[in-house]
Amino acid sequence: MNKTEQKRLADSIGGAIAKQRVRSQLTQEEVAERLGIGNEAVSRIERGRVIPNIVRLIEFAEIFNCEAAELLGQASSHIDDQSTRIKNLINPLNHNDRQLIIDMIERIAIRLKKE
Repeated sequence: MNKTEQKRLADSIGGAIAKQRVRSQLTQEEVAERLGIGNEAVSRIERGRVIPNIVRLIEFAEIFNCEAAELLGQASSHIDDQSTRIKNLINPLNHNDRQLIIDMIERIAIRLKKE
């Protein structure tokens, strides 16, 4: 993996952690306290300056009450991971709202395919 790919991965994982933290209604300070690290360390991870190791990633997942795979999946550019992410996002919605989102995705995909 080259430096550019590592940077993209760090940014993606950091972004996924930040999203989960916000969804969990936690501050960086609260997460840092639970992890036993400083606030700046959490900030560096969320900004993609540092890639968390596997143990730390699992600790984040436990704090956010999600799977570590979910944090990694949000960072993945693989179509299967992206499909799973979309599925997880629309799963709690009612049938009409899911259909609305599917219709929107279809229209956008058709438009982008033409370009």
